[in-house]
Amino acid sequence: MRSLLFVPGDSERKLEKGLVSGADVLLIDLEDSVSGERKATARKITAEFLNAHRGQPSPRLFVRINDLASGMADDDLGAIMPSLPRGILLPKSNGGKDVTRISAKLNVHEADAGIGEGSTEVIAIITETAIGTLSAASYPGSSKRRLTGLSWGAEDLSAAIGARTARDESGRYTDVFRLARAVTILGASAADVAAIDTVFINYRDDDGLARECAEAERDGFTAKLAIHPAQVPIINQAFTPSAEAIAHARKIIDAFDADPAAGVIGIDGQMVDRPHLRRAERLIARSTR
Repeated sequence: MRSLLFVPGDSERKLEKGLVSGADVLLIDLEDSVSGERKATARKITAEFLNAHRGQPSPRLFVRINDLASGMADDDLGAIMPSLPRGILLPKSNGGKDVTRISAKLNVHEADAGIGEGSTEVIAIITETAIGTLSAASYPGSSKRRLTGLSWGAEDLSAAIGARTARDESGRYTDVFRLARAVTILGASAADVAAIDTVFINYRDDDGLARECAEAERDGFTAKLAIHPAQVPIINQAFTPSAEAIAHARKIIDAFDADPAAGVIGIDGQMVDRPHLRRAERLIARSTR
């Protein structure tokens, strides 16, 4: 999972275009990109789209429902769960307890649909409220194998805290938003799930997107949200491990396999230890998904 493309749930044309975008995941949106008057229509179109493309291996079809405090989440789930989405994107998550709540709701829908408990994955956006940002450490143990990723958002957080903008004059995130970004990586690592970087809203700035992807991959993110199909190839390239990186990771793994008792091993003139081994294993796991 490298690229996750948002597509409005009330647009058949954009949904079909998303299928051929090359994105690993389509995030069919029932929240921000759909007006209140179009919510019911979006649920119907989304359910029909899920039925028409059920079971295809790629892209994986997730649905962003409205948040648990909105009063619309149950209507969203009731409309789309019979069509068996691969997963749910939970916005404005205020902590692990919200993942536990959505998991309990999904248990009921999965039972009604006759599928196994835990079949529907959950990705949570964890920094769209102040308390959510401060609760990044609460996700370990919040669900049994259902939680697969954590992401973050700057726009809703800026509105929640009253910030005029999330970036400074040079285009860099200000300190509050850099904190939100950092705790997402740490929270995802603690929960042993994917860390997914937020959207880059200037979809015409390819160089800016590539730069932000490179920084995100450097810091530990393994995927990124997209708002336009043109962003998908850039994101996929940035988060696909290179042949050289894969070869080096395999060399580290093979060296420790050959000497399981070793704590430190010399490879290509450098000393590598167990944390390097864990990093190599993670990279190989990403390259084979």
